[in-house]
Amino acid sequence: MKGNHIAAIAVVAAIALLITWIARNTYWEETTVPMPMKGEARTNSMYAAGLLAGELGVTASAAHRIDTLPDTSVIIYLSYWNWNLVKERREQLQRWVESGGRLVADRTLIGGDQELEHWTGIKRSILPAAKTAPGSSADDEEDDCADLEVETTRPDPSTTDAGYFICGLHPNSRLVTSGRHHASWLLSDAEGMQALRVEIGRGSFTLINGTPFDNYTLFDGDNGLMFVAATHIDRGDRLLFLSEEKSTSLLGLMWIHGAPVVVLFLGAIALALWRGSSRFGPPAGAPDPARRSLAEQIVGTGRFTLRFGGGRALHAAAVRALHETAQRYVSGYGSMQGDTRIAALASNTGLDESTLAEAINYSGPRSASELRKAITLLETARRRIS
Repeated sequence: MKGNHIAAIAVVAAIALLITWIARNTYWEETTVPMPMKGEARTNSMYAAGLLAGELGVTASAAHRIDTLPDTSVIIYLSYWNWNLVKERREQLQRWVESGGRLVADRTLIGGDQELEHWTGIKRSILPAAKTAPGSSADDEEDDCADLEVETTRPDPSTTDAGYFICGLHPNSRLVTSGRHHASWLLSDAEGMQALRVEIGRGSFTLINGTPFDNYTLFDGDNGLMFVAATHIDRGDRLLFLSEEKSTSLLGLMWIHGAPVVVLFLGAIALALWRGSSRFGPPAGAPDPARRSLAEQIVGTGRFTLRFGGGRALHAAAVRALHETAQRYVSGYGSMQGDTRIAALASNTGLDESTLAEAINYSGPRSASELRKAITLLETARRRIS
């Protein structure tokens, strides 16, 4: 018992020491955690930017695909857009810009880097320090804030003399331009350019190296002011947010772009299944079964036995029926043999013994008339005995 007491005391002491250590090495601290987005803001990362544009007197709208581009007076902002997914729509956007449209995109623009560089002369360049920094990745998005200086070749009333303090830029890369097109507006820090606008044809293309205008970062630092400058919006303008963030499913795209083909294909499948399925009943109603009398059945059976086997089966059946009846009514008939049986049958029926013997024992071929007479005689003898 003493050993058990010592073990219990040791366990209690260990628990007390653990509680004391936790109490001395932990503390309570309040941390502010942003609430999750609700409603449309949960599926539209540019929802806050649209509300801001509306407060500035700009008509903002959102779309997930383009069938027909608006006129060039509308400003288009691309987010979560695959530049090279569909060649025709990329070329459609390029022609729209060259004819006077203003196109803005952030770092969520993916795919087609070579095509984008060939058209705009802009590409993303990884910083040398980012290549060797342990644990760093060129594609990591960080809520990095930095002071940006502004260079512009045109008056920009939204630009402050001190530049911008911007959050949500990409820390490990910068924008580089080949000088193919004239750069009318750019923002840069000590490492290079973070935003750039080039003139293409009668329009312009602006690229932001980060995501400073989404719902989480739009109101950090000077992000809201930079949004106005990057989109170049003014009161009375129209702004279209074009995004594949909430993309249509593959089946939805098939229906949108090829509904007639889908309907024909489903109809062909339904027809094939219908033709190959098992029926619930015959294709036509079953005819009424033919009926005939018992006499007709007997006559038909007799003609069949007469045609196949010469009537031997029918004669044998008549002989067997006679013997079975005689065994029931003639005493000792079962032990009789041959002529004794014939004599017993003749005495009990009153028929001629030789005629009866010939009808019972003859098994050669008979004509229909002879077979009829033999069977009639056998049936007469059976009935007289019974």
